[in-house]
Order: sequence, then structure tokens, then C-alpha cells
Amino acid sequence: MLKENKEIYDVAIIGGGPSGMMAAGRAGELGAKVVLLEKNNSLGRKLLLTGKGRSNLTRAEFNPKELIKKYGKKGDFLLYPLSIFGVKETIEFFEKKGLKTKTERGKRIFPETGKASDVLNILIAHLKKGGVKIMTKAKVEKILKDKNRIVKIILKDNREISAKNYLICTGGKSYPGTGSTGDGYQWAKELDHTVTKLRPALVPLKIKENWPKEAQGLSLKNVELTVFQNNKKKDSRFGEMLFTHFGISGPIVLDLSSKIGELLEKGEVKLVLDLKPALDFQTLDKRGQTDFSKYSNKLFRNSLSDLLPQKLIPIIIELSGINPEKKVNEITRQERQRLVKLLKGLVMTVDSLLGFRTAIVTSGGVSLREIDSKTMKSKLIENLFFAGEIIDLHGPSGGYNLQLCWSTGYLAGQTVANVVK
Repeated sequence: MLKENKEIYDVAIIGGGPSGMMAAGRAGELGAKVVLLEKNNSLGRKLLLTGKGRSNLTRAEFNPKELIKKYGKKGDFLLYPLSIFGVKETIEFFEKKGLKTKTERGKRIFPETGKASDVLNILIAHLKKGGVKIMTKAKVEKILKDKNRIVKIILKDNREISAKNYLICTGGKSYPGTGSTGDGYQWAKELDHTVTKLRPALVPLKIKENWPKEAQGLSLKNVELTVFQNNKKKDSRFGEMLFTHFGISGPIVLDLSSKIGELLEKGEVKLVLDLKPALDFQTLDKRGQTDFSKYSNKLFRNSLSDLLPQKLIPIIIELSGINPEKKVNEITRQERQRLVKLLKGLVMTVDSLLGFRTAIVTSGGVSLREIDSKTMKSKLIENLFFAGEIIDLHGPSGGYNLQLCWSTGYLAGQTVANVVK
């Protein structure tokens, strides 16, 4: 038997992650009667993992037109949300509440304390100040609608939640251990919404070749990784990457993973790693000649320490096909150039993406065509709103995805509060 809850809220928000908390806090401070439903026993579990536990809050890119380019073809959707609550407003929001921020390499903005828990504590205090009712262990079983309006939410323990408006902020399918198990996509479909193909994004890659596993734990800086399919260049990134026991990871790999996921559905994907992108072939060849002159009487295997990290040396030697016991002064011009070509183009074959368990975000989601970007309101259900990762939009790593949550959450919360006034 259903447990009656006679209280009717102005808005019921499902999901106590970054976008849900921001939306609830904004609606609450504008005077709306808000209930925030979270199925875990605490709020913000995934937020605590962001930025490796340091919470990469946003990015120091204050021109919205430049910022949205990083979200790809669909980035225009964010122009209005960013005009209401953009990077500047995000920084001010947290700093006014006592959280000082710092800008690190690559324009990434973190709390000065380096603790994601400090970000969460500020959001929880903001919710309490706005009078938001927080219900944890509140797992939504179903959302009931009549024609094109939601009428109530039924929780797993049979409690009913009734509200004038509803906001789904359940995140994606990535890091399911934090509660992001994709429930929101199913509800969206049941509420007549289109959900585009879901793929793990910002995720490490499994590589078919064995040699990357031999370099496990090695981090490379200032390298370039290029994606090819059918010998055609599809994308590339410059920056840091990491070799792992399954293949490769690190910022440039994560940023390319969404595109690679799409390409894998069409066929084989090759990656080409340039270890020395700042040097063209001729310059690197001259550099090699200088090193070879310096180590002319040494064995080849002992001549590469100025050029490569120690862990890569045996791998490069093996792939080059040059006898490691050969004296450097006996190496032919052809062999040297083969080595240079290898340093400029280490080829790897992608086996697969690692999956939702290790993905930072989800690619795909509720179709943007069915959401009004000026309000975050559904175009199909008149009292339904969406915000955060559940929508079909994501950015690269480095603060972009949290900014998406802050901007869309704030706008949705503000719109709901204004609707009920």
C-alpha cells in the first residue's frame, strides 16, 4: 500500500550530484519549496571523485563562445546557460561562500585546499540555507504521468512524492559504483523522450599490441596522439598520456576516447604516437646523429638515454629491429632513420574502450532537440526539466563537465522557482 505524503513541493529534484544540488540550492534561495531525492545514503558521491579527489571546478575560459567549442557540434546549446551562470559566476559562487580557488596549468581551476569534500560541504550548506528538504536513500521506483504532465514519483519504499514540477539530474552511466547507473535514461524514455546512443566517454583504452603494457606506469608529457581510420586522420591531441596494464590512459587519451568509441563501431582504429612532436623528421634525425656521435663507441642499447625515458628504451630497440648489441658507430643511415620514424610514429591498434565502470562521463543522453536551452524545460512534458550529464552533451576532461552541471543546474533551478512564483 502506498504511503500518503500530503506535502506538495514546488519542485522535486531527482539526483544529488553537482547539477541536482546546484538546481535545488538556486530554487531554494529564490523561495521555492524543494525536495532533493538521492538514492545513496549521502549527496555528491561522484563529485568527491572529480579531479582525482581535488574537484576540477571549472576552466579559466571566460569567453563562452570559446568555451563551447570544446563541447563539439552540440556545444551551442550551452550558450544561454553560460550567459546566466558561466565560469565567472561559478568562481564567485564558491568564493563568496569561503572557498578560495586557484588556477593551475591548462587553465584548470581547483579549490585552493585541493579537497573535493570542501566543494561538497559548501553545496550542502547552500541547500540547508535555502530550506531544501534532502531525502537520502530515496530510490525512485517510477514516475507517473497523466497525458503530458508528471503527477507523482513513487519511491522504492512506496512513499509518494508530489510536486508541481520535476527535475531529473541523475547523471549518466559512468562510475556506476557512485549511483550513476543510468536510471534517468529509462525514465526519460518512459516520458516519451529520445535518448541518443550511450557510450563511455573520457575513458581509458585497451590496446591490442603488448608493448604498451610493458611500459606500464610510464607517464609521457608533450606528446601527440593522432587517430586514424582507413588511413585517414580523424582527430589528434597534444599533451600528457600514461601507459597502463591494459593499454593507455591520461588526459589526451580520455579526450579522444569519445571519438574513438564512435569510430570503433565503423571499423578498426589506429593510433599514432609522436614522442617528439616539437621536432620535424630532419631536426630529430640531426639530434640522433649528435647523440650517436657522442656515444659512438657504446652499444646501441646504451645510447638512447638522452632521447627517451628508461622504460621505453628496450621497447623502442625491439620495435626498431636494430641489434641492441651493435656498436653505435656501426649503425647505418637507414637504421638510424628507421629509428627516427619510429619516434615520430609509434603505431597502436585500439582493442576497445574500457567501459562505463572507469569512464568519467557518458556520451549520449536525452536529446537536446527535446529540451529548451533557455529554461532546461522539456518540450514534451510540461512540468519536467533536465540538467547535468543526463543530457546529450559532454566536454573533454579539465573542468568542462562540472561547468556544464553548474550552468544547466543553476538555470533549471532558477526557471522552476520563477515558474511557481
